[in-house]
Amino acid sequence: MRKNAPRTAVALGTGLLAVTLVLSGCTASSGGGGGSATKTVSQADIDKAMSTPTTLNFWTWVPDIKNEVALFEKKYPDIKVNVENVGQGAPHYQKIRTAVKAGKGAPDVVQMEYQYISSFNVTGNLLDLAPYGASKLSDEYTPWVWNQVKRGDAVYGIPQDAGPMGNLYRKDILAKAGVTKAPETWDEYAADAKLVKEKTGSYMSDLASSQAGQMLGLLWQAGVKPFGYDGDKGVTVDVNGAKAKEVAAYWQKLIQAGYVSTDPDFTDSWYQGLASGKYAGWLTAAWGPVFLQGTAAKTSGKWEAAPLPQYEAGQSVSGNWGGSSDAVLKTSKNPIAAYELAKFINNDAESTLDFANKQFLFPTSTKTLESTEFTDQKAPFYGGQQVNKLFAGISGTVDTKFEWLPYMDYAYSSYNETMGKALAAKGDLSAGLDAWQKSLVDYGTQQGFSVNK
Repeated sequence: MRKNAPRTAVALGTGLLAVTLVLSGCTASSGGGGGSATKTVSQADIDKAMSTPTTLNFWTWVPDIKNEVALFEKKYPDIKVNVENVGQGAPHYQKIRTAVKAGKGAPDVVQMEYQYISSFNVTGNLLDLAPYGASKLSDEYTPWVWNQVKRGDAVYGIPQDAGPMGNLYRKDILAKAGVTKAPETWDEYAADAKLVKEKTGSYMSDLASSQAGQMLGLLWQAGVKPFGYDGDKGVTVDVNGAKAKEVAAYWQKLIQAGYVSTDPDFTDSWYQGLASGKYAGWLTAAWGPVFLQGTAAKTSGKWEAAPLPQYEAGQSVSGNWGGSSDAVLKTSKNPIAAYELAKFINNDAESTLDFANKQFLFPTSTKTLESTEFTDQKAPFYGGQQVNKLFAGISGTVDTKFEWLPYMDYAYSSYNETMGKALAAKGDLSAGLDAWQKSLVDYGTQQGFSVNK
């Protein structure tokens, strides 16, 4: 679960950064940074690098990550790691791009949300970690998460956390409306939403007008493939296809009936709404349960967690909202040590368990997802429910075939100006999707991509 939602899942980049097509090779060097040698790094290379006094610079927004870095430094006493938080969301990525372009001041290792990997690949900034041994780790992570960091045989990051989606709901409010269990299908959800509004005055949930991540997660669950990228100049944009419009029509009906709100999220009034019962639920990610219990502490014991409703009874499918990896920049002069840092903190059993249990990052490594130290915890806020176990199961139901555009900065800001405005106005969501589609196609074409060709 993730306590600091605005740090990754919600801090979506909004900078209108032009994409420069600098398509360079992503091969590895066994020695200095930015090399183009293609040989696989040997164990002798690794032993030499990890016993050579070295300083690494690591840019990350994760709170208390120095604890996991300390485990790495204890294992490799010749390696010192400088950890720096240069911001989160757009400022973080802008500073990385600025440093890389300037040719100085760039870190060795960077925190990177999955949706931004393509945008740094298109400019040739990320080191392919496969020759360093990353490919051997594929079976140690949830398959859909691993797919987020790889392209073909190349690997561009080591997964750290994720946000498989579920449904957090106020069991007391639903009970007042005569609803005794979480809806298992979206048809049930709509019917329950009507009862909840009529009997209690609460909205069933909030589909935030400002939150592209939530909408994309719901489209992900529905099987929509809104984006595609071939790693070169070919881009696919399909945010207004038939299935996406079915999803939009479903929510438009609930919104216009007054059963679901469209308030901007992560604002003071939204926090108050969660605490006061204005919203009877929150369709959120695996970082949401801990975040919620900090935001609405006085409602402890009134919440339960469940999977997302399904489009057909008996299905078990979810989407994802949030999560990140640690990547190595090509400019690193110490790529072996940088890779070993990214690998260690996200693969070592003690480190990943600490991330999950102490910093509440929802895990991606299978050993942590299967650890009883993680899954068997009972959450008092949720009436003693084993919420971690629930979301660990949900994590295995996320579709592996979901891609991102190489200009997601623009995609998010464009969402707010198109689909977001339609949501805020409780208007025509189909038209909102059409406007978003046009905006993304036009922008991609202007940036030199071959869009939908």
